[in-house]
Amino acid sequence: MTTAGWGSVPAEAHGPVGVPLVDLLDRVLATGVVVSGDLVIAIAEVPLIRLSLHALLSSVNERVPAPWTDGGPL
Repeated sequence: MTTAGWGSVPAEAHGPVGVPLVDLLDRVLATGVVVSGDLVIAIAEVPLIRLSLHALLSSVNERVPAPWTDGGPL
């Protein structure tokens, strides 16, 4: 039995890794994803500005009814 030394790359690392971008985008749009984050700008540990981001990314399908009753903003 031999072991890999320092600086060597395992054999499985040379092949394709992960999911193709098209498949990842298809899965994200089919199920949706929530992006959330905060950014605080501070001077001398005194917070001056706080920005918050909360976004939902999903696809739109005409077969799925809108969650609001008035037909939406459009």
